[in-house]
Amino acid sequence: MTQSIYNIPLKTIKGSETNLEKYKGKVLIIVNTASKCGLTPQYEGLEKLYEQNKEKDFEILGFPANNFMEQEPASDEEIEQFCSINYQVSFPLFSKISVAGENKHPLYNYLIEAEPQRIGGKEFEEKLHSFNITTNPVPEVLWNFEKFIIGKDGKVAARFSPDTTADNPELLKVLETELAK
Repeated sequence: MTQSIYNIPLKTIKGSETNLEKYKGKVLIIVNTASKCGLTPQYEGLEKLYEQNKEKDFEILGFPANNFMEQEPASDEEIEQFCSINYQVSFPLFSKISVAGENKHPLYNYLIEAEPQRIGGKEFEEKLHSFNITTNPVPEVLWNFEKFIIGKDGKVAARFSPDTTADNPELLKVLETELAK
């Protein structure tokens, strides 16, 4: 496992080399996103949560991924425009990465190893299976919009299933607990 979540090389949605160092000491929600998914409207709730808490050492970091039924086929530029125009997303977005499979980005290797179990998602997984959609086995990311909450200490505090919305009481409780530390 990488020593720290903060030193994993990343790219911004604009293509600049970066890492998560500037978010050290903040509570983070790291979420894999897609613009052509049934869960895409979650951008709205995530943006609302971000607006309500961004002054409290909090960030939401979006990582577009095309791993699930190719629901994020767009370029970084197109993704950024889509999020801005349709959901007024102001939280940071990063360059499209892979969150599953052989080409899984080191960030997601780190997150999954740190927290192999997600909270919730059984019914969502069963729904996907009812449509004959094969899902990844645990501990892999189930689908678009899976959420990892990172505490101010840089450790994964919780992992929530894709169908867990930004206003979910359990997610908000973990967030409030981490912000209070």
